[in-house]
Amino acid sequence: MSVRRHIGNPEYLTRRIPQNPKYQHVKSRLDTGNSMTKYIEKLEEIKKNYRYKKDELFKRLKVTTFAQLVIQVASLSDQTLEVTAEEIQRLEDNDSAASDPDAEIAARTNGKGSPGEQSPSPVQFIHSAGAGDSSRSTLQSVISGVGELDVDKGLVKKAEPNTKDKPYPDCPFLLLDVRDRDSYQQCHIVGAYSYPIATLSRTMNPYSNDILEYKNAHGKIIILYDDDERLASQAATTMCERGFENLFMLSGGLKVLAQKFPEGLITGSLPASCQQALPPGSARKRASPKVPPLPAENKWRFTPEDLRKIEYYLEEDQGPADNPRGIINLCPPGFKSMTP
Repeated sequence: MSVRRHIGNPEYLTRRIPQNPKYQHVKSRLDTGNSMTKYIEKLEEIKKNYRYKKDELFKRLKVTTFAQLVIQVASLSDQTLEVTAEEIQRLEDNDSAASDPDAEIAARTNGKGSPGEQSPSPVQFIHSAGAGDSSRSTLQSVISGVGELDVDKGLVKKAEPNTKDKPYPDCPFLLLDVRDRDSYQQCHIVGAYSYPIATLSRTMNPYSNDILEYKNAHGKIIILYDDDERLASQAATTMCERGFENLFMLSGGLKVLAQKFPEGLITGSLPASCQQALPPGSARKRASPKVPPLPAENKWRFTPEDLRKIEYYLEEDQGPADNPRGIINLCPPGFKSMTP
């Protein structure tokens, strides 16, 4: 009796597929759900990038949540400035169209002398308005649609020409960099203030006026960050023990922020400890020459290009399905989206 032979060699089923070390860092983009492998990778990431401790007095803020907060604040500020400019332009157009006939009628009816005695126009009144008591708009009033209005006079205030060099008005968060001054000048998050941790050891006046203004204020928070949570956790614990209840620490620091948002949020050159290591065997690592580190710019606001980059990396990290809040689209008409 002859034995029935199978077609093909059964050793092919047990043979291992050769792996190229050049592509070991490439991962599948197909989401197959929860698995033990993903759970172990998540634990390893937490141990590598975060320093969780039991009974932490401070609260943590994820870098993705911080990015969403930055986009919302920047978009609201830009909308307020655009509305103010449009209203001023409309008033100027109306005033220029009606200035000449009104001047002749006023000279004839009033019987007064030269046109220089005319009453000031609304635009001239805005330009020459003195410093009086007026109710400024807050973030809540901007959200409700009031904008940058003078409620007492009912006129739009003209935006200052150098507003881009100043922090956002009525910003709901105060961002503090607790590293030393040299590290801050080399690299920091846009809009952050330098507040070295050694300042907390002062006996007299350890806090600036901005910190005292934001301390336990309704609708405002204080955010601390550093490179890898070493200094920020100590500073956050000390400040919470001194009565700060609205204090948050940026979870992961600049190290995690640079991994999830390589561009847009940071100005300057990242330190070597925060730079993401290139995969082994990468041609980019061999070919790219060393670039001297650039100092951080004196930058307080995000440009439209920065906001587009932040939105892009935020969508890459979360995905469209994980972003139910609907981040405001800041891309102008005709802009080709960077999302594949």
